[in-house]
Amino acid sequence: MSQPLSTIFRLIVLSVVVGVVLSLTGLSPFGLLDTLRVALLRFYHLGFDMIGGLWPYFLLGAVVVIPIWLIAQVWRMLNRRDKAKG
Repeated sequence: MSQPLSTIFRLIVLSVVVGVVLSLTGLSPFGLLDTLRVALLRFYHLGFDMIGGLWPYFLLGAVVVIPIWLIAQVWRMLNRRDKAKG
């Protein structure tokens, strides 16, 4: 079977399996779309409400992100230097 046909077949089978599982849990396509719409609207409104209080979230994330980024940069620099020597 050619690659595109194989991929299409797998997607069809996976769609049927996921459809059966979602049906057994009582979910419908329109229910999922409505839940997604409500979630996106809540996220949109949260974003505008959060603009005023963004600083604490930035600091909280930066406490994790910045040290990891620094360690990765130092590690990369050391690896380049080791490869240049050897």
